[in-house]
Amino acid sequence: MTSRPWLDSYGSLPTGIDPDIHPSVTALVEAAMTRYGGKTAFVSHGQRYSYTEIDAISRNFCAYLQSMGVRKGDRVAVMLPNIVAFPIALLGLMRAGAVQVNLNPLSTPDELQHQLKDSGSKCIVLLTEALPMLAEVIATTPVRHVIVAHRPSMGDALGWKPGTPDRIEGAVGFPDALRIGSLLPRQPVELDGDDLLFLQYAGGTTGPSKGAALSHRNLVANTEQLKAFLPHATRDCEEVVVTALPLYHIFGCTVNFISYFSIGAENWLVSNAHDMDALVGTLKLARPTVFVGGNPLYVGLLQHPGLAEVDWSRLRLSGAGGASVVAEMSDRWQAITGSFLREGYGMAETSPALAINPPSIEAFSGHAGLPLPSTDIKLLDDAGVEVPVGESGEICAKGPQVMRGYWQQPAANAAAFTEDGYFRTGDIGQFDERGFLKVIGRKEDVGRQWVRCAAAVPA
Repeated sequence: MTSRPWLDSYGSLPTGIDPDIHPSVTALVEAAMTRYGGKTAFVSHGQRYSYTEIDAISRNFCAYLQSMGVRKGDRVAVMLPNIVAFPIALLGLMRAGAVQVNLNPLSTPDELQHQLKDSGSKCIVLLTEALPMLAEVIATTPVRHVIVAHRPSMGDALGWKPGTPDRIEGAVGFPDALRIGSLLPRQPVELDGDDLLFLQYAGGTTGPSKGAALSHRNLVANTEQLKAFLPHATRDCEEVVVTALPLYHIFGCTVNFISYFSIGAENWLVSNAHDMDALVGTLKLARPTVFVGGNPLYVGLLQHPGLAEVDWSRLRLSGAGGASVVAEMSDRWQAITGSFLREGYGMAETSPALAINPPSIEAFSGHAGLPLPSTDIKLLDDAGVEVPVGESGEICAKGPQVMRGYWQQPAANAAAFTEDGYFRTGDIGQFDERGFLKVIGRKEDVGRQWVRCAAAVPA
């Protein structure tokens, strides 16, 4: 296939983006904190934090990390749910030039040990409840600094509780780190697009998980791609996001946090998406313009009687991730909210989005959409030959959002990329004559993390 038929389906959408429009994600978010000032950035446990407040608090955390010896390129593990400490930690460590290692709070001790050792993390931020598990493995890891966030309570989103956490000698409470940092100078760090921002661990079902090395340019690019393809749902200073999708997942982190933070959105953090009563209550209060979740979350919400009591009149973007969306679910969601689920496609290694259905699609389609601006996708057969339109092949992608490779995995990287630099996703897909991609299954069970995302934009 010598042509790229999806370009003809773009309509008025841009076919390319500038991945260097911002020198780094740090520059992108710092500009947002200056631009949006007193506007609400996050709502968590009954408290609102403005962009100015988040700016000051994250500066304090950056200063504390620097005083502990964290330098540009050092890895800092963050193992937190969707609480306000998460964005503060990420903003603080990126300002220090560090690399965030996103860890699932539900990790097992073996997973935690492997990812801390493999990443070389010298510092970790986690909840008090996770201290016993860390205590089991810390001696075999490079971790030397432990920062502990208390479980938030209503009216105390940052858990401002006095005292040093026990169980691990030398551990420091997150609020104490912020207090100390407020008394210390912060050293600005020069960053560019090639510097790493995340190690996002993926896979693990057929062996130890691998860290996808994602750069500042990767994340800037995907943010610009998402805004270019979803203009009706990325309005400057107008969007209200309810974040139930985990921020430690790259989809939640890139879309719900970084992308929407960059345009001055108000973000309501949901720390426990399994508590349906609390989630529906948050939806009622927030009246969101944007909502993203996994299929199990939608199943739970659609069974909740209070869902119909939410004011959905402002909803412009809905999403479903983790598995393909079925028409029945989209129909039920649309009957209540007025918007259908619009699929997309991506994975941890691609920051995550590769394809999304454009705004011109006005009904549930069952396909993954068009490759995003500046993204090239080709489908290869087992011999590495590109297949014609309508035939199935492995989805292989190239673009500014594709990772540079797996962290310290030269053999895995050699297998993960074609000779001409396309990332092998391991997924099988088909293109139709308009350039719309349909994902039909896995080439083999390699355990690579992937997401199907959905978005709903009213016509």
